[in-house]
Amino acid sequence: MASGHVAEHGTTPTDYIVHHLTHLKVGEGFWTWHIDTLLMSALLAILVGWVFRAAARRATSGVPGRFVGFIELVVEFVDGQVADIYHGDRRFMVALALSLFTWIIAMNTMDLLPIDLPGGVAALFGAEFWRVLPTADLNGTVAMAFVVLLLIVIAAIRAKGVGGYAHEWIAAPFGNHPLLWIPNAVLNLVELLSKPVSLAMRLFGNMYAGELLFMLIALLGFTVVGLTAGSSVAFLGQIVMGSAWAIFHILIVVLQAYIFMVLPIVYIAMAEEHH
Repeated sequence: MASGHVAEHGTTPTDYIVHHLTHLKVGEGFWTWHIDTLLMSALLAILVGWVFRAAARRATSGVPGRFVGFIELVVEFVDGQVADIYHGDRRFMVALALSLFTWIIAMNTMDLLPIDLPGGVAALFGAEFWRVLPTADLNGTVAMAFVVLLLIVIAAIRAKGVGGYAHEWIAAPFGNHPLLWIPNAVLNLVELLSKPVSLAMRLFGNMYAGELLFMLIALLGFTVVGLTAGSSVAFLGQIVMGSAWAIFHILIVVLQAYIFMVLPIVYIAMAEEHH
């Protein structure tokens, strides 16, 4: 919530939103590095890894506790989803899907923190800006989608060989005729690039929109100046709408992680198919 004294000090709603949408960054132009996105992504990856390591250390042959049982439930869920899609040796695919699913949930969950809390904590360490949600940064989602793209190409080459994969580019979908090589290659390129683009944009768009809506709800705090009937209504509205959106947003947090988990497995399974 944006507190009333912010408005008193002359900050406008536009300034408030711009401030919360500004990254802590270094560099210029193409070589700009979003430090907050990189650090939050890395810290949450370490946290997820630590949670699974702790579960593995506590696992026994007996009846598991609640924590271990929950982790086993997540692993079994992911394994079941992969088994329905990928019919080869799925050990790597399960590891990939589990990593994507849990890591993205951890990153998406940062959107549920009080909107001014991360920036306030970062300010204690001298950071003027701090965006806590890595998946609302297009650079972060594109980077993950680019890794998926590499895995798709590697899987296709591993299954078909370099020659077979190259032949598929010029022979499918219209057939192996010299006049059709260029149209085939163009269509295959569009198909290949559309996969990571859709992955990156879908996750980014949903999380950015959710983050922005939290900011708009927080703007009700600009009316909380003094104890009046209007400010009381605004304060109550901020709490009610913020809580309602947070509850609904939990569904988006999990759903977007699920989609980003499933689609790469689908794409890799398609890449290994022979036309």
